[in-house]
Amino acid sequence: MSLSSYLSAFDDRDWETDASGTVRFALVGLGWWTVDEALPAVADSDFCEATVFVSSSREKARDVAADVDTAAAALTYEAFHDGAASGEYDAVYVCTPNATHLEFTRTAAELGKDVLTEKPMEATAPRAAEMVRVCEAEDVALAVGYRMQTEPVIRRVRDLVRDGVIGDPRFVHSENTQRLLDIFADPDQWRLDPELTGYGSSVMDLGIYSINTTRFLLDADPVAVQATMRSEHDAFDDVPDERAALLVEYEGGVDATFTTSQRAHDGSYLELTGTDGRVRIEPAFHMETDFRLTVDDRTVDVDTPTTNQMTEIFDYAAHGFLTDTPLELDGAHGLVDMQTVAAAHAAAGRGERVRVDEK
Repeated sequence: MSLSSYLSAFDDRDWETDASGTVRFALVGLGWWTVDEALPAVADSDFCEATVFVSSSREKARDVAADVDTAAAALTYEAFHDGAASGEYDAVYVCTPNATHLEFTRTAAELGKDVLTEKPMEATAPRAAEMVRVCEAEDVALAVGYRMQTEPVIRRVRDLVRDGVIGDPRFVHSENTQRLLDIFADPDQWRLDPELTGYGSSVMDLGIYSINTTRFLLDADPVAVQATMRSEHDAFDDVPDERAALLVEYEGGVDATFTTSQRAHDGSYLELTGTDGRVRIEPAFHMETDFRLTVDDRTVDVDTPTTNQMTEIFDYAAHGFLTDTPLELDGAHGLVDMQTVAAAHAAAGRGERVRVDEK
């Protein structure tokens, strides 16, 4: 394919077949992301509808459900675990604090429901591994909400890399930062609570985008990690990574440097350098994505389509559930990221290179 073809051709859904049907979702966890992003995405989707709403508060669940025409039930977490209204949904979307994903996934699996969980999978790699085991034991699908993998821009860049447009990949540089306390002013929140967030805050919540998107673009997994982490603000006293810098070796000998922070100027990019060219995606991990391609002496800012990333991830997962198609972003895939995050925190704590497969 010519360079001009790469720049102009965007297949929004190269994964889609002529499948039909609807997956009825129970939305577990009705925080701002579910209400403001996931729920509108489901409403605009081709294969999904929201029928059951689950919250710690029955009143909150009822309030959210009241505005949805397809709503069939509003439940507390306890009622969900008891199997209430299980006939009203086919799959479960889990958007609760990290350390609670396992319990909701276990209940969903035991009820025979497929699962789409937000990233990161859980608070620790062993708990994420248990999620995979439970879903395999109950023969249900487990998908992780890596919306970058269904973003057409990212999929097009993967095609560029696969087909050698920038030559052999050599380096990746990526950053993902935000000012958490500007978004949620109260420092008494779950992302800063190690009991709920897991290994830390910045790498778990933000750095994982760089780790996973690089895996997707390279078709390669992390091998080993070196890292430094610092926490200086009082609000980050209980987590080690107010800011973090990672050096990650990927299969094939590609070295990646990732920086991430919950207390730095908001921004995100990913730049992949090969022997013949470079591609830079910026913003990389926000709800809109663009990229610049340099090959030899030619640099082009690519005009990219705007896509609702949450609609894409919901439809991708639902399409897989309906057709029993293997998902690229399944639980086993997500577990590798959790193992990589664990290795990064171990490397920062010990001041040495740590292999991802190290026990």
